[in-house]
Amino acid sequence: MDAKLKGSIYGIVAAISYGTNPLGALSLYEAGVNANSVLFYRFFIASIFLSGLMFVQNKPFRITRKELVVLGGLGILFGVSSLTLFLSFYYMDAGIASTILFIYPVIVTVIMAFFFKEKISLVTILSILLSLGGIGLLYKRNDGSMLNAMGVLLVMLSSLSYALYIIIVNKSSLKMPTIKLTLYVLLFCTLTIIIQSFFDSDNHIQLLTTSSMWMFAIMLALVPTVISLVFMVMAVRLIGSTPTAIMGALEPLTAVFIGIMVFNEMFTLRLGAGIMMILIAVILIIIGKSIQIRTLTIAITYMKQMLHKSWKIK
Repeated sequence: MDAKLKGSIYGIVAAISYGTNPLGALSLYEAGVNANSVLFYRFFIASIFLSGLMFVQNKPFRITRKELVVLGGLGILFGVSSLTLFLSFYYMDAGIASTILFIYPVIVTVIMAFFFKEKISLVTILSILLSLGGIGLLYKRNDGSMLNAMGVLLVMLSSLSYALYIIIVNKSSLKMPTIKLTLYVLLFCTLTIIIQSFFDSDNHIQLLTTSSMWMFAIMLALVPTVISLVFMVMAVRLIGSTPTAIMGALEPLTAVFIGIMVFNEMFTLRLGAGIMMILIAVILIIIGKSIQIRTLTIAITYMKQMLHKSWKIK
């Protein structure tokens, strides 16, 4: 399989998996579990799962001091991104928060262009505009009411943290296997949440007391954490930060789908139009290079024909 296609598939899997965050988080919120506790169990259970997988595969756990510094930074960034996103669920609908989170591909693209001189193609620009337009259609309320300012601020901080995480994964010199990288990131995420809980008396870590709580915690640990992070790293290494980030448009799409199917939210024409714009943007990213090559081929052929006709006239 072509590396670009494989990376695109990995990016799609990562985005859809990450988009299931509201399903587990909101279910645990309804059961009285706070944000810090939800994230602690999410990261801790995921760490146990990956540790067991590495042990079974007889993979070495040892890392260097330099790798420890980079992994620590990645863990803090992802921990902050997850915490601010989950806290935003208190101030706005989870589907709306998930759609606003999609601003991170724009942040990735801008940072890559200005600081790493990455070329932005017309297809990439068109994909970003289509995606943002689709997101705008998804989160705009029918009654025209304003979104909560604190909620928006938290989601924007989450978006920035996640964008930096993706870029560092792509630009760092880490050569370790994806599962090992993800394990240490999650361990530092767990540590970040534990430290934060000491400074937030209203969000101390709680015990899970029912089987349904554990079920949703395990779901959060496996689907939007282990599966999403592992596939995201593989996608970034194959196709780069910007395409992987833009394919994250499928995250809010997944959140909207969950809202309709699980929480009985209304499906409107505007919602359908937003979903369609996002899908088109993702498809453009996947086949972007072939579109550019095909366009160039057509242009060259057309120029040859025009020159040939011009020569005949003379």
